[in-house]
Amino acid sequence: MSSITIATLPRMTREVLSTLLLSTTSASSNNLAIIDVRDSDHVGGHIFSSTWVPSSTLDARMPELIRTLKDKEKVVFHCALSQQRGPSAALRYARERERIFGPDESQKQEVYVLEGGFVKWQEVFGKDERLTQGYVADIWEEY
Repeated sequence: MSSITIATLPRMTREVLSTLLLSTTSASSNNLAIIDVRDSDHVGGHIFSSTWVPSSTLDARMPELIRTLKDKEKVVFHCALSQQRGPSAALRYARERERIFGPDESQKQEVYVLEGGFVKWQEVFGKDERLTQGYVADIWEEY
């Protein structure tokens, strides 16, 4: 049985993620994947280069994620606040990856949860077009 739990999943700050995204080396961007598991709250912007996988589709898309993210060094999951859907998705992904590839191979990839989710991300980086796409500030004023 896997020893991975929500509590043991590492968190990545928005500052660290923004630095990774802004680093211009193609090697670093090829080694990073951002998975956005928001559902209808995906409207109003998303982190540059992120892949939208609504939490309601996660089970069906898990085999695809395991396959397509296999060689990434870092995979960062997030939802709106990264309190429920993001951590839960990251945990399910990490456990499934470990089940398929085994613990040794799985340790070659770091799975993170974005601290504060998109809500905290957009507070600092929402208007930065290098980091956020499709941003609509009015939508986030209520958060």
